[in-house]
Amino acid sequence: MASIYTAILLIFLGINIWGSLLVGAKVYMVIMEDNEPVVSLISKNSSLDRFENFFVALLTSKCIEDVRLYKESMISGHDLFLESHLPEGSYRKLYSYSHLQNGFAIHVSSHEVLEALRNAKGVRKIEEDVKMEKLTTRTPDFLGIPSEVWPTLGGAQNAGKGVVIGIIDTGINPNHPSFVGQSSTGDDPNGSVHSNSSSASKKFKGQCEIGEGFPQLACTGKIVGARYFSRAATVAGDFNASRDFASPFDADGHGSHTASTAAGNFRTPVIVDGFNYGSASGMAPGAQIAVYKALYTFGGYMSDVMAAVDQAVEDGVDILSLSIGPSTVPPGSAAFLNVLEMELLFATRAGVLVVQAVGNGGPSTSSILSFSPWITSVAASIIDRKYNNTIELGNGRSFSGTGLSPPTLGMQNYPIAAAADVSTRNASFITIENCQHSEPFIPTLARGKLIICTYTFDFEFESASIATVADTMQKIGAAGFIITMDPDLGSEQVRGTTTTLRVPGIVLSNMQASTALWEYYNSQTIRNRLGHVMAFTATARILDGRVASYTAQAPTVASYSSRGPDVNNALLQTADVLKPNIMAPGSSIWAAWSPNSEGDHHIRGQFFALVSGTSMATPHIAGVAALIKQKHPTWSPSAITSAMMTSANRTDHFGAPIFAQQMNQLAPATPFDYGAGAINPSKAIDPGLVFNTKRAVGVGCPTKKRRWCSDLNTPSVTVSNLVGTRRVIRKVTNVDNGTELYEVHVTEPMGVTVTVTPQVFIIRPNKSRVLTIMLEAKEATNSYTFGELVLTGDRKHEVRIPLSIYVTSTIKS
Repeated sequence: MASIYTAILLIFLGINIWGSLLVGAKVYMVIMEDNEPVVSLISKNSSLDRFENFFVALLTSKCIEDVRLYKESMISGHDLFLESHLPEGSYRKLYSYSHLQNGFAIHVSSHEVLEALRNAKGVRKIEEDVKMEKLTTRTPDFLGIPSEVWPTLGGAQNAGKGVVIGIIDTGINPNHPSFVGQSSTGDDPNGSVHSNSSSASKKFKGQCEIGEGFPQLACTGKIVGARYFSRAATVAGDFNASRDFASPFDADGHGSHTASTAAGNFRTPVIVDGFNYGSASGMAPGAQIAVYKALYTFGGYMSDVMAAVDQAVEDGVDILSLSIGPSTVPPGSAAFLNVLEMELLFATRAGVLVVQAVGNGGPSTSSILSFSPWITSVAASIIDRKYNNTIELGNGRSFSGTGLSPPTLGMQNYPIAAAADVSTRNASFITIENCQHSEPFIPTLARGKLIICTYTFDFEFESASIATVADTMQKIGAAGFIITMDPDLGSEQVRGTTTTLRVPGIVLSNMQASTALWEYYNSQTIRNRLGHVMAFTATARILDGRVASYTAQAPTVASYSSRGPDVNNALLQTADVLKPNIMAPGSSIWAAWSPNSEGDHHIRGQFFALVSGTSMATPHIAGVAALIKQKHPTWSPSAITSAMMTSANRTDHFGAPIFAQQMNQLAPATPFDYGAGAINPSKAIDPGLVFNTKRAVGVGCPTKKRRWCSDLNTPSVTVSNLVGTRRVIRKVTNVDNGTELYEVHVTEPMGVTVTVTPQVFIIRPNKSRVLTIMLEAKEATNSYTFGELVLTGDRKHEVRIPLSIYVTSTIKS
């Protein structure tokens, strides 16, 4: 038993035992050889080797008393050991470990004390204490923000300080720990609206509307403004005050999720169904949030959203984050002339950076729902965190699957039963096998078994359907469930498997594993001549699916993320504008939720949810923009967008090209998948050069000959109809504090010759240079091809400009 605990400890800690010599006072963890821990003692004394029996034994009064006495003797033994080996005053014991390991944590004052411990008989292992910082949203760490960005801004608590992010969404849950902070409001007990009189942002003048779920003290140091807009929804008959809350309170969860992703408090514990998934932090924990509730469980109306944008700009927000968009391309001659797009143009002109989700229509081309060149449109990527689960069969085989579930109780296997074999025979087969209803099941047969369900066409909303299976299992008393693939679905991808589950469950999302499970079940199940089961002898156990693994995998464009090219109108005629602009993590993001959520009853009652979508990617960019705004408070919205785009990553962590999820396959990604690339915050705060857009057209593109959207001074070049040649002008401004020499390197799109003048230039701080880019059609491609310009500076700056060109004809216009 002792050797087993040693092996587990070595695998878990994975640290050099002896390490470097002590410098100053440090904390060490010491594991002892004598006396087994409490859990081992109980198992041995009770002759029990199953965990559920161990817990039963622990509940007996005799066992409780035995454990208490044993634990006290272990702690006394630690004290006696230290007193006999170390001088008084040379150490301080911080903890005694007795339940799972026998040892203690000790703070020692000198190298001599440490050496005395190392030489003492009975010491098995000594480890120096290490900092364990787990950000469960994962994305701050994945993006390098904690180590490379926050320290330059005064630490996590100050990162984004002085910047107000306006969130137009479904409201906010002010009681959530991601937002709770020291009150900074001027309360008016006689009014329904009170203003924030001590906001860290001096220009912000917003107010907080009081209402149901949103009391006078709801606006704290984190939340500095909150309003709701529902007039259009009310007259349309969709708004229900008893369900949707006539206040800024979030009755859905979506708004709280996006707000906390952008600027949630630093290191907030993520606890769901009693399990601690780690800690979450917003991208800019020091930034403040102004909430403009204009969306509800049913969606919302553009007029309400416009009113929210109007109020937000008037209030003085620095950044607007919109994880929302139209359901389709607006009608009319130009999507850019849509009233909301124009409203956002004016917001940009007022100095507010607008960040918007690009849409969830991928992987179809031209599925963009964020159109305008003055908006920063965000694509979504997956990250390197995986939640996998495993089922171990009684025949020794095991299969991987997905399911954020607890393990089956104890270490033993449980009988497996097909749903049809433990249900009444008068119910339809489909109703039984999808496990969406508890009525057909016979509880006396289903209780204590792992039920095999089938993923069918009825799983219209996968996350809700899988959660419903879990609810069914709870009602019938099953030990858990296994979802297998329906052969009729072929290689259909299973989504929604990141729903947190209260019962053990696993989704076998490939036919090979599903087929193997059925073969094992059928071979081990004893039936009579009528096919009725006489004995369930197939067994299995499900492991814990809630522990994440990290693959170091590159950011990959998520399949649902909308793709370019951008469109001019509902006829899907393409525009000379690159969309999306930038990519950020959007899949399986842990962030705040509202326990009153009416949007998804399967998450109701939870303070956190694991959600995917470009909605989740957008606040990542809003938060990073807040960090840039704090570092460079005078920068324009276009300069901030430029900094993020020109410094973005086009390759993964290993230098290989970024890939995009297509229909059940991966393909090399293009600018129409990820825009300029994956966000790189550490480079974005020091981009070297920026492209400032001094003007922004509010008309369709193109409007007349020689007037193109490609003439806008954006950090990308997109030409949807290259005939012969075109001259494109760009102006770069040096935002570094030193003079820099730049050299231009060109990767030409297929069928195009690209010439840049000048190819080498020197630029002083705060000065600008004009670049002339000549595009000459060499071959009609009748499709978009891609390239880039790379401006490499001698002060280590690298400015990348994506090229997306559609060559229609080589004949000069």
